[in-house]
Amino acid sequence: MSKQQGFSRSKFISTALKEKLSERKVNEIKEVYDSVFSDNAICIEQLETVKWFETAEYDK
Repeated sequence: MSKQQGFSRSKFISTALKEKLSERKVNEIKEVYDSVFSDNAICIEQLETVKWFETAEYDK
């Protein structure tokens, strides 16, 4: 199979490991992001910031 697709065994293994690590990293980032934004104080701060931006006057 590896010769048909142009992959050496080492290349196949390293590619599979990189994909697995990338998937794990995405999941870890998602968990941290979710934990931060599930904090009620953060949600309130975000809403206040949005309201401030909506009412702010910008130099034109």
